[in-house]
Amino acid sequence: QVQLVESGGGLVQAGGSLRLSCAASGRTFSSIAMGWFRQAPGKEREFVATISGSGVWSNYADSVKGRFTISRDNAKNTVYLQMNMLKPEDTAVYYCAAARRYNTVERGYDYWGQGTQVTVSS
Repeated sequence: QVQLVESGGGLVQAGGSLRLSCAASGRTFSSIAMGWFRQAPGKEREFVATISGSGVWSNYADSVKGRFTISRDNAKNTVYLQMNMLKPEDTAVYYCAAARRYNTVERGYDYWGQGTQVTVSS
């Protein structure tokens, strides 16, 4: 079992930045891939970014490429999502998730955090 706790969400104006954190416990952190997903009001949950256990490989949704960066610090058992140049359409609840293998689809993730709200105002 893996336990995940997100933090760092909040209210920010368009063009601003936020950094989300996700602390993991319960399993060897370096051996699992991590991902970020988000769900906006009235929309389905969607993939945002993922990173391999070693941190060597990463992937992003087209909507956030060039603006968001996923990273991990295995010594701290933590994964981050640096969000720059935020847009109102980025408003959503953001979830971190853990996977047994590196992938970009929701069904590939076995463990989920509780979510943290990100609101971007115009």
